[in-house]
Amino acid sequence: MNVTDTALRSTGAARTPSPSPAPAPAPTPAVRQADGMAVASFVFGLIGLLAMNLLLGPASIVLAALALHRGTSRPGRARLGLALGIADLAVLAWLVSADQTWSWSIG
Repeated sequence: MNVTDTALRSTGAARTPSPSPAPAPAPTPAVRQADGMAVASFVFGLIGLLAMNLLLGPASIVLAALALHRGTSRPGRARLGLALGIADLAVLAWLVSADQTWSWSIG
């Protein structure tokens, strides 16, 4: 028996169990939507490096900015989507300056 138990018994106070930690709250629909935007931004940016960078680059940038603004729980993925969207536009600018076309040309 330790000192605390002895003190509680002598005073007649009941020992209350320590409260268990509360479970983490479920993400709200707005956060879940922002997480989806972050993932979509990453995927669009990644695909945009290979094809349709004129459309997917700006879409990736807009989705990443919205996800960061709405407080996504995946800010790293949103920032990566933002960087990939900017890279898409840089690849597009390089392609336009290299061969004066708006699309990939293989061969």
